[in-house]
Amino acid sequence: MTFLGLDIGTSSVKALLVDAAQRTLAVGNSALEVARPHPLWSEQDPEHWWRATLAAVAEVRAAAPEGWRALAGIGLSGQMHGATLLDAAGRVLRPAILWNDGRSGAECAELHRLVPDLTVRAGNIAMPGFTAPKLLWVRHHEPDVFAATRTVLLPKDYVRLRLTGARVSEMSDAAGTLWLNVARRAWDDTLLAATGLTRAHMPDLVEGSEVSATLSATLATEWGVARVAVAGGGGDNAASAVGIGAVRPGEGFLSLGTSGVVFAVTDRFVAAPERTLHAFCHAVPGRWHGMSVILSAAASLSWVAELIGAADIGALLARVADWAAEPDRVRTAPIFLPYLSGERTPHNDPEASGMFAGLRAEHGAEALVYAVLEGVGFALADGYDVLRAAGAPLDRCMLVGGGARSELWGRMLADMLGVTLALPEGAEIGAALGAARLAILAAGAGSEASVCVAPTVRQTFVPNRAMAQLYAPRLARFRALYPAERAARA
Repeated sequence: MTFLGLDIGTSSVKALLVDAAQRTLAVGNSALEVARPHPLWSEQDPEHWWRATLAAVAEVRAAAPEGWRALAGIGLSGQMHGATLLDAAGRVLRPAILWNDGRSGAECAELHRLVPDLTVRAGNIAMPGFTAPKLLWVRHHEPDVFAATRTVLLPKDYVRLRLTGARVSEMSDAAGTLWLNVARRAWDDTLLAATGLTRAHMPDLVEGSEVSATLSATLATEWGVARVAVAGGGGDNAASAVGIGAVRPGEGFLSLGTSGVVFAVTDRFVAAPERTLHAFCHAVPGRWHGMSVILSAAASLSWVAELIGAADIGALLARVADWAAEPDRVRTAPIFLPYLSGERTPHNDPEASGMFAGLRAEHGAEALVYAVLEGVGFALADGYDVLRAAGAPLDRCMLVGGGARSELWGRMLADMLGVTLALPEGAEIGAALGAARLAILAAGAGSEASVCVAPTVRQTFVPNRAMAQLYAPRLARFRALYPAERAARA
């Protein structure tokens, strides 16, 4: 038996074919583009998701024809929050409004006025990234489109519709719409009504490891496979957590990508909407997750490297590691706020800006880069403090993402968060593997304990108490800067 994981991302669709032992048999990838027709807008044509899916699948079929014929299940992962609007015949009415679209700020405030207990029902505050404000925007600005809308689907669930003909979503992705009562894992009629919708507009809901539908007869014949089951799947972060085996309470991951994420699994609903904690369902039954997000993690490192003209970031980080070996240099280094694109957790401030504080003539390139690494770490520590206060502490977690290649950064983060970080062996673990694992579970080809295992660990970073004490006064200075920066904008 083999299993296919499909990850419907923002920049590409990835396809991963694995066998029952989760060995990779073939990988496919097809690029996507984002349209930005107006300031703050971010859109994609759902038809492009489908074409990219077909192209990625074709690549997998060509690379592993024998394994492909043994296909026993499909799992889906995808970018969250995207609003895909369909008419009564299932036709797409307009380009999908994506997770990083910022046009619906006024509608967020309107939702809080319309539903005073929104944060209690949804577990989250309204932000333009979520799906519900987007529909309110369409209702106000494109009334004909809104009136014709009969179904709203998330990106991966539109691909599911094309695969199976079924209109189904699952708990982790649905939690990012602001229409789900996250604690109860069910659509909320009051939240829906605030945007002029009812449950009739919503897809059915399953758990991520359950069967959602079956591959259509037409596609099964065309692809030369059986009518295999399609698992519920998961939103991208939840699927990534399944891919690294983070499914039990106290487990999670820290992702150092363009943005930064700290993800913690719980066996109960936890929330802190006033501090911009994302409180979502997990992609496995009976579990939830808290997630803190900063907007510029590795993006801050790329920014400063370009600023100082460093083409080789690896060599630059090696120089910084040598520079930071002297504690006195660390004590007197500049402090950096990494709010280059605003900030989410804990400030929820799109207007927040980055800054260096404490610059002196003796500070060179290494001091600036060190300050950036440290500032991103402090911002992630702020996010982890929100998680811990909400009741979602981490025993240890995996360190993933492009920034995880830096040993210096890994050690710094462990010291700052006070959490042991485990760096997985081999290639980066992606959401497509989590989707494939959910397909294995839905097909009944393994148990959660046997399927959702952690990868082999290449390196472990254990918190260093002495370094934590060195960082403490610097963290206090870091935390004093944002209120001052905000007051300066007032």
